[in-house]
Amino acid sequence: MVLPIYLYGQPVLRREAEDVPRDYPELKTLIANMFETLLQAEGCGLAAPQVGLGLRLFIVDGSELGEEYPESKNFKQPFINPEVLEESEEKVTYSEGCLSLPGISENVVRPKTIRVRYYDENWQLHEEELTGFNARIFEHEFDHLQGNVFTDRISPIRRQFVSTRLQKIAKGKTMGKYKCKKNG
Repeated sequence: MVLPIYLYGQPVLRREAEDVPRDYPELKTLIANMFETLLQAEGCGLAAPQVGLGLRLFIVDGSELGEEYPESKNFKQPFINPEVLEESEEKVTYSEGCLSLPGISENVVRPKTIRVRYYDENWQLHEEELTGFNARIFEHEFDHLQGNVFTDRISPIRRQFVSTRLQKIAKGKTMGKYKCKKNG
């Protein structure tokens, strides 16, 4: 089932998410619905707060990016209760967008490599190193679990530049080309 994507201005996007309990009902169904939603919206990552749930859960699907970013070809999975354990000192800049901020993209500086820990949908614990575009997707979605969006990471002058567009999204005057939870 395709879920509505919550847009900038929805309070759930600014709250720190809570851990997913092991007995969370219908967790695999929620994950399947999030993947269906992501596919319909043509994104590469989706966090639970973006579908209105304050849970520490996100999914990624970099398979469509595999030609440009070979490391992402098989990067399709859920991340439950993820943690960032280490970040490299080496940083990279890349233009990011977000399904919750339709029509906005800005350059964001992030660590090139990260070490992460998370559970999969079967509650198996994983610890691994992510680099390149996979690290970026993870970091972007992880920010949503902290109550942040990518525009929080841009310079104050760039934030001022996009403020009018953010206000339009928050007032429900700008929508995505996918099922959205309208603001205002």
